[in-house]
Amino acid sequence: MEEILDTLDKKEDLQPKHTFTRYQKFMIAILAFLQFTVILDFMVLSPLGFIVMKEMQISTKQFGMVVSAYAISAGLAGLFAAGFADRFDRKKFLMFFYVGFLGGTVFCAMAPTYEMLLAARIVTGIFGGVIGSVGFAIIGDLFALEVRGQVMGFVQMAFAASQILGLPIGLLLANEFTWHAPFWMIVGLGIIAGGIMYIYMKPVNAHLKIKSERNAIDHLGHVISNIEYLKVFLSTVLLATGGFMLMPLGSEFSTNNLGLTKNQLPYLYLVTGIVSIAFGPLVGKLSDKKGKYTVFVIGSIISIVMVLIYTQMGITPLWVCMVLSGIMFVGISSRIISSSALITAIPSMQDRGAFMSVNSSVQQISGGIATGIAGMIVVKNKSTGLLEHYDILGYVVTGSILVTIGLMYIVHKQVQSKLLTHKAV
Repeated sequence: MEEILDTLDKKEDLQPKHTFTRYQKFMIAILAFLQFTVILDFMVLSPLGFIVMKEMQISTKQFGMVVSAYAISAGLAGLFAAGFADRFDRKKFLMFFYVGFLGGTVFCAMAPTYEMLLAARIVTGIFGGVIGSVGFAIIGDLFALEVRGQVMGFVQMAFAASQILGLPIGLLLANEFTWHAPFWMIVGLGIIAGGIMYIYMKPVNAHLKIKSERNAIDHLGHVISNIEYLKVFLSTVLLATGGFMLMPLGSEFSTNNLGLTKNQLPYLYLVTGIVSIAFGPLVGKLSDKKGKYTVFVIGSIISIVMVLIYTQMGITPLWVCMVLSGIMFVGISSRIISSSALITAIPSMQDRGAFMSVNSSVQQISGGIATGIAGMIVVKNKSTGLLEHYDILGYVVTGSILVTIGLMYIVHKQVQSKLLTHKAV
């Protein structure tokens, strides 16, 4: 494999923009696998919610704090890292945070109490929250805008893969052993992914050739004061609201309000994951061919309709839940893939790492706050066990999606203006 990778750069200049070199395909695969482990670490706690809350005797509010603690710590870490993100080889930067992420996951796997679990999620968030932004910066460095929709489609398949493979296996391990077991599984997968990345990934340091006199603080200040960047960050605030509000209490809603059993949950995640992974590459190609903003709007409309239906549901057969969840995730995936590809076109190369770190921080902090708010809005009826006011979350998410359609239009116009300027030059 080393011989193959050593010859890839020689062929890269001969490749049309719409095709990928072998090394680019390798990078898509490794970035997707890293995303898989990080996303799984974040997502696996949600379907384990009913087990963790019961075993630790904690409330929905406390569980919401555990989930939001990861997001908020990830956001703060991203802000701290932003000033340094463009001052190092992106491979070394990525390796540092991935090793820290695996250490935090080990801490989660060993946490015996609520307080220890809360602390473990903070540690994991500090490192895990930066990984995604570094990955997006690498995508911006290695791939032309014309194909980034496809790249994002494949990388975001990690989200679906975590449902198809990770969540069902995690739930089965938790049901068979303890809720700690899925975290040990993530650690094992992460060690394999980290080893492959260390051995075969080449340095990503083209941005270092662009000289900058700014120190870390000045670089961060430049990024957060740029009016074009601020428009994107504002859009990201609301982009994060939907998933972070609905997802953490999703397993509780499914088992109590929808009437599913804990043994049925893996099948629900399996089917929705299969749908997402099947549509991910298609959505990416459509984003590149038909327009990233167009696909974003279509995905938003699908999401609105399905969120309003899903959050109003009562006792429902498993197959109906599978169909509706699958459609909803098509909408969500369309929004994530198209918006991610569009946003990567905004920053210049010398700002890309810092921009992506700040954007990730904004996403994580906004999501953490949204999760905390969701935990306060939704309450569990002690006599019936039902989650009350879950429909209110649906209305809040719908409102945020509608506003985001307008905000992303502004971003879309920024990208068009930038592309026209480059063509003129």
